[in-house]
Amino acid sequence: MAQGGSRHRKRRRSEHARTVAVSTPEQQPAMTRGYARSRQKDDEARAKLEPLEPGERPTAVTIGAFVAGALAAANVVAMIARYDPDEPGKTTGTMLVTGILLLIAWGMWKSKYWAVLGMQTLLALTIVGAAVGSLTALNANAVILIVALLVPSATLFWFLIKAMARIQMPQRPGQEQG
Repeated sequence: MAQGGSRHRKRRRSEHARTVAVSTPEQQPAMTRGYARSRQKDDEARAKLEPLEPGERPTAVTIGAFVAGALAAANVVAMIARYDPDEPGKTTGTMLVTGILLLIAWGMWKSKYWAVLGMQTLLALTIVGAAVGSLTALNANAVILIVALLVPSATLFWFLIKAMARIQMPQRPGQEQG
């Protein structure tokens, strides 16, 4: 008997949820206009984008390639300077990260979409890590270090967004294939 009442309440709740989810007729035109406006803005932004010429590399992607290469080199130098034969796992991890950074640097130099996406993933992790670290910053030096990580990472992340759109963009109709 208790189960039957429970099912009845669940049915009423689900019916209520369906009626609430369906918008009223007055809301339909406003929602449609909002979506149409959003689609129009997206189309305008896409129309302003220029596809990459063969061999062209956006400036943000070039900077990202240099940053990834510099971080890979810094990892190798740090590993050599602090080499500890008793910790082979640390060396393996460092070499793995260095390999990933070199792969990303090479891919970005070749304007590969996957490489830019990988760099943005690393930048996003850095941004989140710095933001979480800012919660426990105990002195001015820690705050300066966090800001020194956060600002360039966020800036490069922002500029890579448009570069990714250009890399992913197909040729426009009427353009010659390169």
